[in-house]
Amino acid sequence: MQLMPDIRLPAEAKYKNELDALAAHDDKPRPPGWALSPRAVETYILGSPKPVGGVAITPKYVGDKGLIQVCIATLASDRALMLVGEPGTAKSWLSEHLSAAISGTSALVVQGTAGTSEDHIKYSWNYALLLAQGPTPEALVPSPILRAMRTGKFARFEEVTRTSPEIQDSLISILSEKQVSVPELGEVTSAQRGFNLIATANTRDRGVNEMSAALKRRFNFVTVPVVEDLEQEIQIVTKREAELRTDYQVGVPPPEELSRVLLTLFHELRKGVTKDGKTKVRTPGAVLSTAEAISVLFNSSILAQQFGSGTVTSQELAASLVGAVVKEQEDDVKALREYMETVAKSRTGPWKELYTASKKLLRG
Repeated sequence: MQLMPDIRLPAEAKYKNELDALAAHDDKPRPPGWALSPRAVETYILGSPKPVGGVAITPKYVGDKGLIQVCIATLASDRALMLVGEPGTAKSWLSEHLSAAISGTSALVVQGTAGTSEDHIKYSWNYALLLAQGPTPEALVPSPILRAMRTGKFARFEEVTRTSPEIQDSLISILSEKQVSVPELGEVTSAQRGFNLIATANTRDRGVNEMSAALKRRFNFVTVPVVEDLEQEIQIVTKREAELRTDYQVGVPPPEELSRVLLTLFHELRKGVTKDGKTKVRTPGAVLSTAEAISVLFNSSILAQQFGSGTVTSQELAASLVGAVVKEQEDDVKALREYMETVAKSRTGPWKELYTASKKLLRG
């Protein structure tokens, strides 16, 4: 039977050529346990204008160079890194690539949810072996964080504030003492050099399960901002949308003018005012993030290929846009409808076409 390719390769596999080239030409000092020096990690994340060893180093994050440097410096210290920001600002993306570049793996992940328990953070047991043999090293099932400690790798903790405060606080001893005690075995596992933790948290989750002051002190907080520069966001969105089409082998390239229309619309709705500052617009409650824009554009490209003419038009963009902006709140329908009537309708070209295509979808 022929094996199907993975839907999505981890960063360390997808960008292996780049990581190998950087490692081979990296003559800067490396912190203990790191696969690359801090300067090489920065080059991997931000990209390089010149090839390294004949290999082009593509930018993984488009944004503030200083922010990336602070992240890397934090991870070389005794502090863990907390990436905070609005949903869809590439916190998880950045976490994955930092882990891949520094540890060689981004797979040691704990996903924070309401159901996350201390077992997910420390260890659990294979109960069949536990009943047959009692507590033995073979029966112990280490968490991703414990495996990271044993091997001197980075662990990732996504959406920390989605977990309950008492579960969050089980991280305190790990980050303070760099140890995990297993009383059943009479053992204490100490972290190997190279271990650290990258966590993420959404600002919209603030107050859901607020982190304790004791836990906050173990992290250095870095805010990943919403992209404010339109040209920069267009660059990010078109690049990532093209990567998704390649990964999933579906969709057609959307026209540049429609990408610009979509991102301009997102910017104006986020800020509550048009680019020229002349017209105020209602801001919807939906998250109009860079990640959401990528999803809208990618969905439009699939609609056009599978059910349209093979070229992305305002019709496909409107259908994908309405589904992204209008999720649960009736006020979001009104906000988008008002924007179309007061802004898109008065503009020409693809804007007028988008207004016409969305009118039926937003009828209410």
